[in-house]
Amino acid sequence: MSLNSMTGYGKGMVEENGLKITIELKSVNHRFLDLTIKLPKYLSFAEDLLRKNLKEAFNRGHIDVFVNLEDNRKDKTTITFDYSLAQSYIEASKKIAEEFFVKDNLGTYEVLSLPDVVKNTVNEESEEMLTNLISQAFKNSADNLSKMRATEGALIEKDLLQKVDNIQQIVKNIETLAPTMVEDHRVKLKDRMEELLKDVTIDETRLLNEVSFYADKVCIDEEITRLNSHIIHFSEIIKKGGVCGKQIDFIVQEMNRETNTIGSKCNNYDVANLVVSLKSEIEKIREQIQNIE
Repeated sequence: MSLNSMTGYGKGMVEENGLKITIELKSVNHRFLDLTIKLPKYLSFAEDLLRKNLKEAFNRGHIDVFVNLEDNRKDKTTITFDYSLAQSYIEASKKIAEEFFVKDNLGTYEVLSLPDVVKNTVNEESEEMLTNLISQAFKNSADNLSKMRATEGALIEKDLLQKVDNIQQIVKNIETLAPTMVEDHRVKLKDRMEELLKDVTIDETRLLNEVSFYADKVCIDEEITRLNSHIIHFSEIIKKGGVCGKQIDFIVQEMNRETNTIGSKCNNYDVANLVVSLKSEIEKIREQIQNIE
């Protein structure tokens, strides 16, 4: 199972008996599953169905849903004539003509132009048939969106594994240099004491105690061990795939925490540079995983 991105686009279209349903899905990253469904008012009965299907198909991401119905039937409208309303208009016209001594010139064309006398009625289709068409169109659009999210997820997976390899190499370099931090400190401390004390004999025991105290203070063995453990765990989760965005986000936070601790403990120039490189790689990963489902 590969990783899935939360970014993608999918379109599905179904046409039957002159009715064409088109559904478009646009997805971007989000902490949870956030849905925005836009569909014509006369299809509002299908919103619950769409929400249910979306929750079954996707786990995370902000998804915009656009539904459109195109009616290409020849007999899609029916003209109806309201005789009763027309009769009322005609009678009212006669009364006005008699009352004000004006000519009653209400003809056929004028009657047909009066409000609500003639109505164009769209032939209604059963909800069952429209629901079936919407379901088919949604499946097509969801499949296309899933394919795009999977394709982008595969690219992200490859990039993340490369970056975590870089991190592992940097950690190895830090681990190699770590023992030199204590020795460097011992040499600097001794040189400084000799410079300050000059001809006074240095108390080697006191010097050893100071160096031992410093060694405990700057020891990063635990941080290195935990970082290596996080690296292994991270790689395992990435290779396993599936819905793991939140899980690896937590691991990256822990990797960053250990790196900050190492940075606060070290006073070695080379190690400090490696810590900067390490934080840079972790930040790149942190930005990348924001788009993993």
